[in-house]
Amino acid sequence: MPSAPPRMCACGQEVVPYGQPCSCAQERKAAHDAARPSASARGYDAAWRKSRAAYLEQHPHCSTIGCERPATEVDHIKSIREAPHLRLKWSNFRAFCKPCHSRRTARDQAFGRTPPVSTDF
Repeated sequence: MPSAPPRMCACGQEVVPYGQPCSCAQERKAAHDAARPSASARGYDAAWRKSRAAYLEQHPHCSTIGCERPATEVDHIKSIREAPHLRLKWSNFRAFCKPCHSRRTARDQAFGRTPPVSTDF
């Protein structure tokens, strides 16, 4: 079975095997992670874990239409950063399987990019 060829890393510094991060990407991720607050400081503490477990027990299936997988993650409809007062409110929760939650998060957070400024008035 053929394997994919190596690729040039995004910064153009090195050739890396397909599917592997380059050393500069690993350094960027390490720097980002070091500057990031702990999960507890971001609102994912013992109270969140308890509420999450209870919610998943009551909502065992992914909320994505057409998805039949078991729910393993709880998503905040309005983020903790946006609405900290809704952090533990079930009305702000939805259950997802891992792939659906990752897809939703990638779309909502745009992989960390700032959304374009709207010119609609």
